[in-house]
Amino acid sequence: MSVKLDEKDLAILALIQEDSQLTAKQIAKKINAPLTTVFAKTKRMKEQGIIRGYHAIVAPKKLGAGTSAFILATVTYRSTIDGTPVSQRTVAEEIAKFAEVQEVHIITGDWDLLVKLRAASVDAVGKFVVDKLRLISGLEKTLTCMVFETVKETTAVALPVKRAARAQLDAQ
Repeated sequence: MSVKLDEKDLAILALIQEDSQLTAKQIAKKINAPLTTVFAKTKRMKEQGIIRGYHAIVAPKKLGAGTSAFILATVTYRSTIDGTPVSQRTVAEEIAKFAEVQEVHIITGDWDLLVKLRAASVDAVGKFVVDKLRLISGLEKTLTCMVFETVKETTAVALPVKRAARAQLDAQ
């Protein structure tokens, strides 16, 4: 369900997505709005769940996790032990518990899950797949795709920028 946002809301979101360390005073100046408006709008967007938090974007290579992989996985929908049903969601939740896993998506098509993983090396990715991932009950098979180079990676969501808000931001 989408929420109605006005031009000031969108301008605030665009600025916060670009730099979450901007102060309310800096945002107010950039969008030409009173400080109280920025505080009120930001608070409302937090309460509505539009702004879910503020996070640092770290450099994985500098932290020893410079190797990325995407893993496609299929789920067996019946236990091989006793034939009881296996939940795709439960398998996804189990995978999500691993620290190396950044994302887990339930998807359509020939595969059931898409997993984004960060590790120290190709060997570490292999060890994760063999020693951790494939031991999860209900996981049938996997396909690991190693990332050679990342051209774009962002947490930003494309906003429905209105003309006046875009012109105001472009003027900055």
